[in-house]
Amino acid sequence: MKKGMVFLLICFMLVFAAACGETETSQNAQTGTSGEAAQASAETEASQGENSNALIAYFTYAENAELPDGVDASASASIQVADGERTGNTGMVARMIQDATGADLFSIRTEESYPDNYEDTVDQGQEEQAENARPRLTEQIENPDQYDTVFLGFPNWWGDMPMAVYSFLEEYDLSGKTIVPFVTSGGSGFSGTVSEIETLEPDAEVQEGLSIGGSSVQDARSDVESWLRELGYME
Repeated sequence: MKKGMVFLLICFMLVFAAACGETETSQNAQTGTSGEAAQASAETEASQGENSNALIAYFTYAENAELPDGVDASASASIQVADGERTGNTGMVARMIQDATGADLFSIRTEESYPDNYEDTVDQGQEEQAENARPRLTEQIENPDQYDTVFLGFPNWWGDMPMAVYSFLEEYDLSGKTIVPFVTSGGSGFSGTVSEIETLEPDAEVQEGLSIGGSSVQDARSDVESWLRELGYME
């Protein structure tokens, strides 16, 4: 009888020891997983903030017009589709710069929408230019001070920047920052817009810009990357 009780006691102790071992192993595994998750999270945050000091501010037609749902992007040189979203030529170049540099994107948006076709939009742009208008903007940069470099993009409208870009430059003081302009056009390039930027932001450094023809935007990635590499924004 005593031998039987001893045998049962030994079995119980072995089972209890095994259970404790499994619990400890499970706890160690959970601790290891949590540590790995925390490390992965930290790495993700570091990746997201890798180039948080650079901003791509751009104005593009398609993001400032109430276009019909069935508009054919392929039928208009001014409308593009990037990552499943409708944008314009300048917006397409802006996304190429973001892909290469990791900079933040900021779309300059006007309170009043432009017409649903490019010809009327350019005419309206000419009227705004004649009136020296400053269209009201709807979007704001949350923390402009965090940016050291601002890529500034726009289409060439009647030899000038869209007046919404003037609104942007007058709203934000870019003193001490580096402005890197880029333009899309039908062949006019920057015209006199670089001088206008330097006048509006006299205490900023304006670097060499990039001009892309509107019909060449979809094939411009290599030109964009070469330009960024020459300026030292990518290896």
